[in-house]
Amino acid sequence: MNILALESYYGGSHKAFIDGLSKLSRHNWAILTLPANKWKWRMRHSAITFAQQVAEIPANQRSWELIFCSDMLNLAEFTALVPVEVASLPKVIYFHENQLTYPVRFENERDYQFAMTNLTSALAADAVWFNSQFHKDSFLEALIKFLKSMPDNQPLREVETIRGKSSIYPPGIGDFPERASRKSGPIRVLWAARWEHDKNPEDFFAALEILKNNNIRFEISVIGESFRDRPEIFDKAKTQFSDNIVRWGYQKSRSEYEKTLLEADVVVSTANHEFFGISILEAVAAGAYPIVPERLSYPEILGLGKIDGAEQFFYDGTVKGLADRLSNLAAQIQAGKFPPGLINPTSLVKSFKWRNLVHKYDDALE
Repeated sequence: MNILALESYYGGSHKAFIDGLSKLSRHNWAILTLPANKWKWRMRHSAITFAQQVAEIPANQRSWELIFCSDMLNLAEFTALVPVEVASLPKVIYFHENQLTYPVRFENERDYQFAMTNLTSALAADAVWFNSQFHKDSFLEALIKFLKSMPDNQPLREVETIRGKSSIYPPGIGDFPERASRKSGPIRVLWAARWEHDKNPEDFFAALEILKNNNIRFEISVIGESFRDRPEIFDKAKTQFSDNIVRWGYQKSRSEYEKTLLEADVVVSTANHEFFGISILEAVAAGAYPIVPERLSYPEILGLGKIDGAEQFFYDGTVKGLADRLSNLAAQIQAGKFPPGLINPTSLVKSFKWRNLVHKYDDALE
């Protein structure tokens, strides 16, 4: 089958997703992309830009049978602007995130026009795919609340229309090199999230401060993408934990990123918001032991309540709870009894490998 894929924000997890899927898919993919910067402008103009690009392709080369796009495209606008034979193709939209529940520091900063773009795009699609059940449920619940705030003509029935054509297809992850034998030394803790407030870095560093005050030896690698208005806690922590830092900042190459994951004993999340959690899964696939709060998408992706022993990877969501878990794991490393528990964390992520997922995508697209 021939598929036209449209990715308005070709970077980060969006790029990894469409590259991973198309590379292993049995279908033929023609992929149009735009660079990953100025996401608001991408959502505003990409429908026009992609429609122009499609129009420039000779008609006899438009042999596509399906359109696949991400939530960064205004699919309704794109459909209205392209030739009718393209507009009439079946359309799948994949929601990596949405602009209604994506975190903002202050709610009055949210541009609800982007939420309406998500709504109309979902209505224009024949199938709406979310990366997690948590994402789907939280978006549709927030959409109902949002539409009820309208003064009249509230399109609440359309929420059920979207629900009826929605499915869950988690993103895949690649394979990692085999982990080398662990060298002796203190516990190695990894932070691999964006340097933004919704990832709650304050709790992460507060837990490390407890370890430091209790004279527990540890090393940290704090990676992930940072932005111009990153939380001040990172600058403070860089000084406070200077003797503990192994790696600091965004890893620009895939090889350095993989090396960092392969070095870690434990990967930690303190997030208050997470649509899926790809960095946690990749770290686990590389052999790191996950410690995550019992909230958001984490119970879903790490099998809590479905896999015996999965509860060992969760903490109660408090700073003290995280510090206690890390202290316990540090002691077990010192005693040579790491990793603890009855199950190997890497067994949790086998089903998320692209080689195990791609046939499900291909069948669904077909």
